Amino acid sequence: MTEENGQEGDAQNVARRHHDAVLDARGLACPLPVLRARKALLGLLPGQRLLVEATDPMARIDIPHFCAEAGHELNDTDQADGLFRFLVERGKTAT
Repeated sequence: MTEENGQEGDAQNVARRHHDAVLDARGLACPLPVLRARKALLGLLPGQRLLVEATDPMARIDIPHFCAEAGHELNDTDQADGLFRFLVERGKTAT
């Protein structure tokens, strides 16, 4: 996956970006990473960011789809060594 600027990076690049909370979803299978992300985002204010770390390959599909459907913004994604990281910004009218 690529960063917003279109360049390849390691999974640490996403983790270095500003985030307000971290969700460790490593070892959880679909649909748990999305369900836990939803719950964590409900606890944040609009505009705050959640860093989601997951090992389930389906998260590459599920997290972006969830963001689009629920009104959140997927700011960045990356992967390295089987670890997927997603930087999700809570939407203003998100559910």
